[in-house]
Amino acid sequence: MLVYLEGIIILMCINSIAAMGVSLLTGFTGIFTLGHAAYMAIGAYTTGILTMKHDVHWLLAVMIGGILAVAVAYLIGVPTLKLMGDYFAIASIGLGETVRLIIENWESLTRGARGLPGIDSFTTLPVALGFLLTLTIVTSNILKSSYGRAFKACRDDYLVASLLGFDTAKYRILSLCISAFYCGIAGGLFAGFMTFLQPTMFDLQKSTELTAVVVFGGLGSLSGTILGTAIITLVTELFRPISQYRMLIYGAVLVLVMVFKPEGLMGEKELWSLFKRRDETWRKRS
Repeated sequence: MLVYLEGIIILMCINSIAAMGVSLLTGFTGIFTLGHAAYMAIGAYTTGILTMKHDVHWLLAVMIGGILAVAVAYLIGVPTLKLMGDYFAIASIGLGETVRLIIENWESLTRGARGLPGIDSFTTLPVALGFLLTLTIVTSNILKSSYGRAFKACRDDYLVASLLGFDTAKYRILSLCISAFYCGIAGGLFAGFMTFLQPTMFDLQKSTELTAVVVFGGLGSLSGTILGTAIITLVTELFRPISQYRMLIYGAVLVLVMVFKPEGLMGEKELWSLFKRRDETWRKRS
């Protein structure tokens, strides 16, 4: 039982890291995406192949997976980020399917649809928690910096931000690259947790889940993203014994939140700001 609970927490940490990446792009920069499972796949397969076939240390392999995801994001982002609104989302679907099909058909490297078994199990609970804590602090600092303010300016009004002198193209590509790095890291940790990879693990459904979690937690809220990921992961895992109804419950939770809190669980607020307000209220009363 303890091993099972530990597995859920590790999965929660990995999903939170990937969702933070999507949140940075969709929630804080306003670029809607449906293809970020592709960057997870790049990180996962890079880590798996490097550790299995080339005896690279897992930490270095995970970092290389993240960097490779950034390189692909940059190459894809330069031409596609000129697309606005829903058009970029459609292009991101194309990227996700392209990466999946490449992995599925490059059998000499990835073993295709048969999957990649025998990856070392290196993603333990301390490793997953350590990565989540580190990347959460990094994300929080980015959002408080001038870069974070520029991302939000691009989200709130792209044209006005351009007129005010923001190099919006640079900030949009930077946001996409950071976002891809987080998903690449999450993919590498996922490889070390599952020890087996298949292209179907990174299909359109996975990309949709990542975006849905960000909307569920609240666009523009880092803590909301982590909270939303925790709830959705718990719902999908705890109801696994009744797998025939699991997706029905998952969908019902999403619908209920969207009906009663259309801005998401946290909206644009952060958990720590709520605690701060409560402390200030108690001080005034006392």
